[in-house]
Amino acid sequence: MKLLLIEDDAMLGRAVARGLADAGFVVDWVRDGDGASTAVLAGTYDAAILDLGLPGRDGLQVLAEIRSHERGLPVIIVTARDAIGERIGGLNAGADDYLVKPFDLGELVARIHALVRRCARSASSVLAVGPVVVDPQQRMATVYGQPVALSPREYSILETLARWRGGIVSRDRLEESVYGWQDSICSNAIEVHLHNLRRKVGASVVENVRGAGYRIRTA
Repeated sequence: MKLLLIEDDAMLGRAVARGLADAGFVVDWVRDGDGASTAVLAGTYDAAILDLGLPGRDGLQVLAEIRSHERGLPVIIVTARDAIGERIGGLNAGADDYLVKPFDLGELVARIHALVRRCARSASSVLAVGPVVVDPQQRMATVYGQPVALSPREYSILETLARWRGGIVSRDRLEESVYGWQDSICSNAIEVHLHNLRRKVGASVVENVRGAGYRIRTA
């Protein structure tokens, strides 16, 4: 799952980005409104974490711009502004959830999973597609009921494919789901991960649709 973190405080942003990465997320971190706008236009994210006290443009202005481009992107406001009026204003402006600083990282992780479930209109975070079952909270996968040992990159690819529910996902989209901006990427790295994933789960399960991308075969 790929997240956009919008937080201007260097110490907090670094700690949250590291904690979310340790929890299995791919994180792009920006520190102002302009960076957030560029990221939303250039990337595809499963959720955004937004601080309100940004330099230049206020977080609510950034939220309005996000909503003008990505109406369906789940957004959690994370801020020190704890007055009821501030919370109501943030939710009315289009945020999906509101978390007051200081907060526990475990709670943020739980809220992200709950928010993504809610936006997907699912009571469970578990993704079942054909013979594949993926549990994003546990970062575990089974194929035909048998657990599969995957590397973090292989798991991220499989989770992305599962979220597309059998739809075809391009190579570029898969690469984007696995790597953040800070990662250095070898030219054929995604192909290596895809090769290893298909070897572990079966080439008939993760299918290469020539010239289009990859998908989990559902029939």
